[in-house]
Amino acid sequence: MAEMVKNWQLGREMEYAFPEARPQRQFAAVFNLNRCIGCQTCTMACKSTWTFSEGQEYMWWNNVESKPYGGYPKNWDVKLLSMLGPQPWNGRTYEGKTIFEARDPAKQTVTGMVALGYLPSDEEWRHPNLYEDASRGHNPRGESLPEHQHWGFYLPRICNHCTYPACLAACPRKAIYKRQEDGIVLIDQARCRGYRKCMEACPYKKPMYRGTTGTSEKCIGCYPRIEQGQATRCIATCIGKIRLFGWVDDPESPVHYLVHKAKVALPLYPQFGTEPNVYYIPPRWVSRAYLTQMFGPGVEEAIETYTHPDKELLGVLQLFGATDRIIHRYRIEDEEAVGFDAAGNEVVRTAIWEPVQVRPENRHNIT
Repeated sequence: MAEMVKNWQLGREMEYAFPEARPQRQFAAVFNLNRCIGCQTCTMACKSTWTFSEGQEYMWWNNVESKPYGGYPKNWDVKLLSMLGPQPWNGRTYEGKTIFEARDPAKQTVTGMVALGYLPSDEEWRHPNLYEDASRGHNPRGESLPEHQHWGFYLPRICNHCTYPACLAACPRKAIYKRQEDGIVLIDQARCRGYRKCMEACPYKKPMYRGTTGTSEKCIGCYPRIEQGQATRCIATCIGKIRLFGWVDDPESPVHYLVHKAKVALPLYPQFGTEPNVYYIPPRWVSRAYLTQMFGPGVEEAIETYTHPDKELLGVLQLFGATDRIIHRYRIEDEEAVGFDAAGNEVVRTAIWEPVQVRPENRHNIT
């Protein structure tokens, strides 16, 4: 029997396997897609830390896809969107079916709940960089804002550590759990038997099967670092400074500000219904219709706010990549943005406005 739970991203209640039970605080991250250069530093930092062993060759807990054609596993989002079919929004309220509400009752597990999904083939896992740098086309006359006719962008992805994880709902072994202290979703390796129901149900395809152990594994949110007050490896090593970690339900967190106050950071495919906790600042040159399908109906407002930031937003954006410590609280001063750790200690101070260097007239304007 499904429970009715509140999903704030959908603006309504929805069906889920278990009663609503939110953690003490929720792991969350914001990725600014206007800054990502597709360098894959995050990908290799994660790979060299967590998935470098035998049987993990095709495990990329962090990957960076080139949209609109790239995806790992191949076509993961296009396939599920096609299975779900066209679904309506009414303003900010989602009136269509989530993957839980569109499930096939004939495929229920012993938990009594399964989500609409599919199990990718081995071939679909083989090419994490397929279509890398492939855009929608090329315009020899150039492009101009607000929307490019031909476009492409990089989409970095990790596990979303969802509030309503489909992987957790589908696991017949109850091997998947959500940590109360930080909302990180983990797989108990002692209980897992590798049935891959989590892989089938997860709409983002972030649980992955390891043949050498016969179990599924996934991004662990770098919880040993989180427990020490440090941001995840993918966030700390990002050279484009596109990532910021924080607690989405803490009003003092910069992540809470970006998601709930400025509303420039949006969830990935909120219509799936999992209430994902990784958020994205949409790229402002991309087709609005495409972005709305991907991030929901807040795209226009998010891009407008990002394009014309006030002082507070500009200051928070400068905190991205400014420290490898978790910023629990921030303060905007006259010329600087300041970040503080859980104990209230200052961990970073950065200028809000970057200096502009003008070459003297007797120097050529070259590098």
